[in-house]
Amino acid sequence: MSFDRLADLPLSIDSVTLERRERETSSDFTRVTTLVSLAGDGAVGRGEDVTYDADEHDALAETGLPDLTGEYTLESFSAHVGDCDLFPAGAPDREVFRNYRRWSLESAALDLALRQADTDLATALGRSPDPVRFVASTRLGDPPTSDRVDALHERVPDLELKLDPTPEWDDALVADLAATDAVHILDLKGQYEGTEVDVPADRDLYDLVLESFPDAVVEDPALTDETRPLLEDPAVRERVSWDAPIHGIDDLEALPWEPSWCNVKPSRFGSLESLLETIAYCEEREIACYGGGQFELDVGRGQNQLLASLFYPDGPNDLAPRRYNEPDLPETLPASPLEPPAEPVGFRWS
Repeated sequence: MSFDRLADLPLSIDSVTLERRERETSSDFTRVTTLVSLAGDGAVGRGEDVTYDADEHDALAETGLPDLTGEYTLESFSAHVGDCDLFPAGAPDREVFRNYRRWSLESAALDLALRQADTDLATALGRSPDPVRFVASTRLGDPPTSDRVDALHERVPDLELKLDPTPEWDDALVADLAATDAVHILDLKGQYEGTEVDVPADRDLYDLVLESFPDAVVEDPALTDETRPLLEDPAVRERVSWDAPIHGIDDLEALPWEPSWCNVKPSRFGSLESLLETIAYCEEREIACYGGGQFELDVGRGQNQLLASLFYPDGPNDLAPRRYNEPDLPETLPASPLEPPAEPVGFRWS
């Protein structure tokens, strides 16, 4: 297993620094994250806390983290972090935020341990980085139009897309989008509960997009009495992917049928060991993986791109460079695929 190649890496931590990041996004919300820096032996390792609640980042800035200084291996550091209360100001609104914060520390520790060993993740794992295919995720506005898609294609004509269908999509909009032949993932967001991005199950919407985008991956559908007959069609079932429910191997095994696709968002797994175990599980069972982004504002996006480069470079990775998430699109945007860094160090894309 990949984690076995990393577990015994020594890790020395002398200090911990937290830096708040904030930026407006193309999805009409203000994204806040926290950059976590672990320093020791003249090196610095970085990770990013992608917890979605801005108040949690403000509370973290007030309380700080438990004491993390000391001498470890990556494995013993992971065990220590797993035993710590990383939300000393009070329990978060969503339990998955505990995994998000833990991942920020484990990814920073991995970066630091690799730098202290004067190596990089690809070398440590014995894998070769490949160029990363990416798709761009975008909202279509309210009311939804194809304007943002048109603007993206003016800049990058062959850009592939991940879109979030909503009940407001009508036949004309769907026809315009289908005509681009660029939609590779449809995120139905049917597995979220109590969030601002929940989309209730809608049989008519599911029927429309399944028929109009016959080759697209269908992510996180809601299984209800009305939608189940559509989704259990064998041809459709092979296109279904899972994202929000997946935090480890147990979640994959608990799905209603053996999955064909999995969206890998590292922060959902919390620990490096769980992440790498789950990727290995998918590889063994030929479950196609692709990386997912969470509006990272700092090193988190590049770290996700690096993992994609090593494990699933040809997937429809929802890991477009951060410039794609700016409310006002830049005039020039990088095209897919992304070339890996020529001189990698630690756990960083650049």
